[in-house]
Amino acid sequence: MENQVKIHFLGAAGTVTGSKFLLETSELNILIDCGLFQGIKSLRELNWKDFPFDPKKIDLILLTHGHLDHTGYLPRLVKQGYKNPILGTPPSLGIAEVILNDSAKIQEEDAERANKEEYSKHEPALPLYTTKDAERAIGLFQSINLDEWYQISENIKYSYQANGHILGSAFIELDIFNKRFVFSGDIGRKKDLLLEPPKKPEKADYLFLESTYGDRLHPEDDSDEIFTEAIKDTIRNNGNLIIPSFAVERLQGIMYRLYLLMKSNRIPEITIYIDSPMGNKVLGLFERFSKWHKVDAAEFRKMLSYFNIITSYRDTWKTIDEKRTKVVIAGSGMVTGGRVLTYLRYLIDKPETTVLLAGYQAEGTRGRQLENGAAEIKIFGKYCPVKAKVLKIDSLSAHADQQELLDWLSEIKNVPEKVFLIHGEPTALDSLRVKIKDFYNVEVNVPQLHDIVSLKL
Repeated sequence: MENQVKIHFLGAAGTVTGSKFLLETSELNILIDCGLFQGIKSLRELNWKDFPFDPKKIDLILLTHGHLDHTGYLPRLVKQGYKNPILGTPPSLGIAEVILNDSAKIQEEDAERANKEEYSKHEPALPLYTTKDAERAIGLFQSINLDEWYQISENIKYSYQANGHILGSAFIELDIFNKRFVFSGDIGRKKDLLLEPPKKPEKADYLFLESTYGDRLHPEDDSDEIFTEAIKDTIRNNGNLIIPSFAVERLQGIMYRLYLLMKSNRIPEITIYIDSPMGNKVLGLFERFSKWHKVDAAEFRKMLSYFNIITSYRDTWKTIDEKRTKVVIAGSGMVTGGRVLTYLRYLIDKPETTVLLAGYQAEGTRGRQLENGAAEIKIFGKYCPVKAKVLKIDSLSAHADQQELLDWLSEIKNVPEKVFLIHGEPTALDSLRVKIKDFYNVEVNVPQLHDIVSLKL
């Protein structure tokens, strides 16, 4: 009897966000990641659709890491009937718990605000899911170890290997009927400030490779110099420096970088606020899982003393009203939600304000609009003129660039039967496709959303 695996590309196919890959086999149905679509409206609207495969028939979910675009659909899936284990590394599950609770809370608050201020087209505006939905999903979490094989059926086993993207992140190896399926997750950088370099796969018959930066090399900009000059410029202008930041890894990395700059007296004394409830919780995870990153536990605690960490929304308003020059680091990194919107609503129309974008800005996000020089952005239903100076740092990315992605493949000893490029925008996907084909002479596929590929093993 011929064995077959059907791969359902249910997200991050032809686009960056919404990672979901279903493996349908005769023994088990396994979902790799369960993320939310982000960015342009046509993608976000997909989050409201029912899952295209019966959730009750999925036996297992394996998470590569805790980011929203890899975990954020879990409460919706559980609401639709999924009841089986959701597996990941301990830090990944810790991050996913923080992110899901935060996401649910933001959605509830956004729906409440939209109803109060009457700027939604829906009556009433509803959250995508609630905090109760998130808690039901979190209740299914089960942690696994790195570098260990887990047999889950007669002919299927899996293993996790660290891939250096964020705390606890990993790539997944699945042996199915003696064929190796490798899901890269999001691959990190070789020289990350906080994490060890990514491990590399040694075998892959079917490879599912992220392509976020598949069409470019990260610039060698001097991030320390950009931070230093932005802070000095802010002091000269008696203004505010607003840094929208991803709450996971990026926030902690920026804090550690600024801490080192302050410690070495490279930047002048200035008040720095951290306003990210989710980021604060992730700081706690960095302390709890100190063996999963490179910063000594005592040094990490010392770093925290250099910052003013905001814990209440009331203090957010006090910080906005405060006249002295300051730096505010707040979520979210793509300016799609979170506390940073409140700051920008009142400060982005002032020429003495600087906005420093410190990461990838997806298509359709306010961050991408700012990066592209938008004259105004819409916040809470109102258009705000952009008179602030907008800067960008590209070198802080937690994603491997094209050369690092190619290098990640360098230790695979066999020739993969197929490579599937996922988690990328069209130009990145096509550019990396050509490079891999030229470098490794293998068949490279670029699946589109809702494609189903049948593999005969």
